[in-house]
Amino acid sequence: MAEAERSLVLWDIDRTLLYVGEIDRQVYRETFAEIVGYQVERLSARGTGVTMPLAIRAMLLDNGVPEDRVSELLPLMVELLPERLAAHTEDLLRHGRLMPGAVAALRTVQGRADLIPTVVTGNLKANAVLKLSTFGLDSFLDIESGGYASDDHHRPALVGIAQQRAQAKYGVLFDRSNSVIIGDSLEDVRTGREGGGVPVIGIASGTTSAAELERVGADVVLRSLEDVEALETAIAEVLSSRATSALPVQGDDSFGSIHEEITPECRK
Repeated sequence: MAEAERSLVLWDIDRTLLYVGEIDRQVYRETFAEIVGYQVERLSARGTGVTMPLAIRAMLLDNGVPEDRVSELLPLMVELLPERLAAHTEDLLRHGRLMPGAVAALRTVQGRADLIPTVVTGNLKANAVLKLSTFGLDSFLDIESGGYASDDHHRPALVGIAQQRAQAKYGVLFDRSNSVIIGDSLEDVRTGREGGGVPVIGIASGTTSAAELERVGADVVLRSLEDVEALETAIAEVLSSRATSALPVQGDDSFGSIHEEITPECRK
């Protein structure tokens, strides 16, 4: 098959491919205590899909860190996070799990000559690679072509970063007509819409319901990754339809409503 006919599949990680339970939040607690010097009381809401730097910034502010110190402490926490997560590798296996159908879905996409699977994730690259390798998923993905929170804290920007990396590697111009995001959260939908109008296949495997994913504009919504045939059909349909569909305008009110819903809320 000619290289020009290939398409880019941008996988989300957490709650789409795997679930690590409370480990990420435990890592946040440990990192906060070490850098800030006292115990965190309020953590960001689960399953929002926002990038780690934004989640940490919200955590700092919501736990009494003055605004003028956030710029100093945030990069220190970001630098320490991969080390803290690596210390919990055994806990990832003990308390985490693969999402239903993840391995079969990844294997199927990787086996297609016309699809290039990589990731767009709110994780830092080091954290993403650790999670994927711990659960044996890294071999199904082109890790180097992905977009990570360590590249940019604004998740929609990661789509273009991944597309440019894949273009440099495969010699194919990737845009909204030959790229697709697969993810579970409102932020995944926003990432597609603001990241160049890339279509999104919503997987209702996280904290966001199928109805919510449909309401905010996911192109197709599946209950899980278990029906591989349905996933292949969805990928084909959205790539075909997006080639001729209208691109959303960023000033449209729909973007604002999605952004309000995915802004991290903090809970005890």
